[in-house]
Amino acid sequence: MRGNPDNLRQAAARKSAAAQARAEQGLHEIIRRNEPVTFRGLARTAGVSLDFLYRCTPIRQRVQQLRAQQQNTPPPAAAAPTGDGTPSSVVRTLTAQLTELKRRHRDEISVLQQALEAAHGENLELRRRLGAQRALQTPG
Repeated sequence: MRGNPDNLRQAAARKSAAAQARAEQGLHEIIRRNEPVTFRGLARTAGVSLDFLYRCTPIRQRVQQLRAQQQNTPPPAAAAPTGDGTPSSVVRTLTAQLTELKRRHRDEISVLQQALEAAHGENLELRRRLGAQRALQTPG
């Protein structure tokens, strides 16, 4: 049984229309929150794939248009470097995130090293037991 091709086409069209509506709603949400318009950000906000956004010509053109408009608008003062040589809030935020990621990475490595050491110890103990069992089984 193959199914009805017309039903499949209609279902695909409904699915595409629903995704396009979610993408439009996502664009409105991004603009409302005054966030940068990017394909990745829109995909995340709208719950659609990047591939869909790039293939859907009206959405792709709208994202490109909004992105161009945002690039022509000067960035907010908080994101610009200050004249006194202090880092901007963006740099401070990214530095803090990087520091936290490095700390978590070190913690994870430490846990993994401890687990590896425990596994080596268990392996050694099992080899010793196996050697002792073989020694008992071998006629002397």
